[in-house]
Amino acid sequence: MEFRLLGAVSVATEVGVLPLGPAKRRSLLAALLLRPNHPVPVDRLTAALWDHEPPLRSRGVIQGHVSRLRVLLGGADAEMFGVELVTQGTAYVLRMPESLLDAHRFEELVTLARGQRAPADAVAMYQEALALWQGPALTGAYPSQPLQAAAQALEELRLASVESLAGAWSRMGEHSRAAAVLRAEAGAHPLRESLSAALMRALQRAGRRTEALDWFHRTRRLLADELGVDPGRELADAYALALRGADESEEGEFGADRAAWHAGGPSRISGRAAVAVASPPVAAAAVPAPLAVATRLPAAIDLLPRMPRGFHGRAAELTALSRAAAGEAPVCLVTGPAGVGKTALVTHWAHRHRDQFPGGLLYADLRGFSDTGEPALLEVLREFLLGLGVAPRRIPESASAASALFRSLCAERQLLVVLDNARASEQVRELLPGGARCVTVVTSRYRLRGLIASDAARPVPVDVLEPEDSAALLAAVLGTERVLAEEVAARRLAELCGGLPLALRVAAARLADQPGSSLGAMGEELADESRRLSLLDVEDTGVRAALRLTVRRLPASAAHQFAHLGRHPGRYVDRYMAAALAGTDPAGAEAALDTLASAHVVVRAAPDRWTLHDLVRLYARGLDAGSDALVRVLDHTVLTVLAAADAAEPGDESCFPLPADFHAPEATRTFTGREQAMEWYAAEREDLTLAATAAAAAGLHGRTWRIVLGMWPQIVWRVRDGWTPPLTMALQAARADGDARAEARVLALLGWVLTEEGRLSEALVHLEAAPPLAARAGDPHGEATALINLSLAQAALGSPDEAAEGCAQAAELAHGVGDRSTERLALTHLARHHLEAGQWRAAHDTARAALAIDAPADTPVAARVLLLTALGEAMVAMADESGGISHLEAAAREAEACGYDDGAVRALGALLRVSPDAGLQARHDAATARLTART
Repeated sequence: MEFRLLGAVSVATEVGVLPLGPAKRRSLLAALLLRPNHPVPVDRLTAALWDHEPPLRSRGVIQGHVSRLRVLLGGADAEMFGVELVTQGTAYVLRMPESLLDAHRFEELVTLARGQRAPADAVAMYQEALALWQGPALTGAYPSQPLQAAAQALEELRLASVESLAGAWSRMGEHSRAAAVLRAEAGAHPLRESLSAALMRALQRAGRRTEALDWFHRTRRLLADELGVDPGRELADAYALALRGADESEEGEFGADRAAWHAGGPSRISGRAAVAVASPPVAAAAVPAPLAVATRLPAAIDLLPRMPRGFHGRAAELTALSRAAAGEAPVCLVTGPAGVGKTALVTHWAHRHRDQFPGGLLYADLRGFSDTGEPALLEVLREFLLGLGVAPRRIPESASAASALFRSLCAERQLLVVLDNARASEQVRELLPGGARCVTVVTSRYRLRGLIASDAARPVPVDVLEPEDSAALLAAVLGTERVLAEEVAARRLAELCGGLPLALRVAAARLADQPGSSLGAMGEELADESRRLSLLDVEDTGVRAALRLTVRRLPASAAHQFAHLGRHPGRYVDRYMAAALAGTDPAGAEAALDTLASAHVVVRAAPDRWTLHDLVRLYARGLDAGSDALVRVLDHTVLTVLAAADAAEPGDESCFPLPADFHAPEATRTFTGREQAMEWYAAEREDLTLAATAAAAAGLHGRTWRIVLGMWPQIVWRVRDGWTPPLTMALQAARADGDARAEARVLALLGWVLTEEGRLSEALVHLEAAPPLAARAGDPHGEATALINLSLAQAALGSPDEAAEGCAQAAELAHGVGDRSTERLALTHLARHHLEAGQWRAAHDTARAALAIDAPADTPVAARVLLLTALGEAMVAMADESGGISHLEAAAREAEACGYDDGAVRALGALLRVSPDAGLQARHDAATARLTART
């Protein structure tokens, strides 16, 4: 038989636990077991069973419970074990061998353990004693004040035994086991300072000083938040020991120094490790108390985090950091986006160069991008000063005085100060050391331009990893063999993680947890953009968590802009596009983008061009930006391509009207001429296609075909450049939009592209449908263009006469509506068809007539090149070789000057047929190579 108080109040027998019944009966038994073999008066039992006024029949209730307990004990043959519940006057006595009570055996074992000389024997006895506990003492009893006090007393004895067990483990040198024992209890009793102090000492002795310091700050915050008090002396002393890195042999010596400090002065002052104090007593007395402090260090202070594991590459950044750290009192500013590995880089560098800092290595996490909030300036300074040997009671109470003391202590030292995760320049300035031989390294997600301006901080930017280093990082976690077995998959994985070390580590952690999974399978999962960010999170670590903390710190205008960037269908934005997305003006958008770039949320790719890392873009897409952002950016795109088309190919009409429900942006980019417009087309080609695709996916068909059709100057300029897919999408959109005019124009353009690609049968289907559709839509400009494009296919299929007839009709239509550009184009192609038919005079006259048309001053060079070429070829055929060569050379020169390689190849080819010159051949080959490279 066993009576239990260490857990649920119960009686265990060979056949099971006795059914004690209600809480009052358990409480009665608990009160008797707390004083076994001693009379317990009824009034004491009453207090244990009721907190306030007991019921009138409380004595009868107690008698009933006593009676029931006797029956239960009798039924369990308690008398065989020497157990008897008897009445003694107005009291009850539970007579029993105390060895049957778990609380008694616990106390006996603890007493024996304390008397053991051998730590191993003590450990065994403490473990046996603590094994008796099966939960909180007196569980199931009524929570009256007397029983709660008894339970608390038992719990105090248990916690003291845990501390003693940890001490015994430490005496055996098993400091990690001691820390493990204490951590569980310190977590359950966070306000018990003796537990936290013991845990800190165990962690320190186990070589885990950073954890010890972290535990102190956690406890200090809890004490302040819950009780409004500072840590007591025991906890403060454990903190000071951890800061100093003192081992057990130094602890006693430090304790003596500490006692001297607490008594009002230093125990001794030694060399460079002390503040200089004037030798005469009067001069020393004149020094303010906080400055007259010894800073004796048994060894150089080292607060650095442990050496980062799996660190690879970064040779250029490490070299840049070393260069930045040279000179007098340098401040190095290591910046980069969240998760890029700034802390790992700096910690790795600091450990590699620790010998250069005999005065010590200080480190503080300023938590500028943390959920836990930033530490107070005085808190960081206090940690630094304690590390430099200042007694806790001698640390100034004001941050300014503490900063002054810190600078003075650093004046003669050669030390490294690492200020990690700074949010702003003002967070850093009061923490800069005062010594000329001190080096400060600051890390931040922001560029901290203020620190550069005020303290000449030297920037060391950190970007994502190169593919080779990304694979090495994966190999560090997964093993080289596993990565080499799937090299292609590893590169793909690195690409999907964008070379971001944090993302790579999370992906590697998932793979390490799934040894049977392949890198290729993980790559396939990450390829799904809707799941990628969730797959790159593990527990409280991941890309989303890091970005969330960065965005949380942004000003409202920048955060608003960032959320709307997620709605951009393309990869790059300028200030006009950003303004359209966010519904602001370009100046405000540019300011917000500059803030985002300073925070490494966006990347400035050119003077007026920004982009986002792929993972950052995915995060931004998940933010709330409203439903109209996409429409705004598409309408901005429509208006911009229209302006670019009008600048590149000026004519009498725009290529399309704006949608009826058009949302006019605040401002759009303007173009000074064709060259600027064509440069913009070339830069935006991919993004314009992505915008059209996004419009199609959203069912905004009118925007889809307008964006594609607005690219027609670039399509004409680079015809063999894969335009069929976007034009096919535009054709579907025009039909879905029910716009016959748009459909006819897209048909004509798509047919011409197919003709140039040699897909004549497909081209003819589109081109034959375009002119009548344009005519029905009342679009003579479009009908003329469609006829010209149809003529090119007809000529290619061997019908030059039919082609010439179509061009003549097109010239007539264009002339009728005053469209000089289209009329000139029709005559240009008519001249070409006459050439192909051998009609030299007709070709010559038609080309002359076309050149005679007053074209706008900014008419594209391509039109003139084609006419000069046709005229030159006709003249050569008509035996006017010198005149023909002159026109062909002019055409070739103009084509080469403006980069019109199609025209250059045609003109130079005609020249070579007349005069096979090596120089001409070289120019022809170069133009052909350029043309081939683009296609």
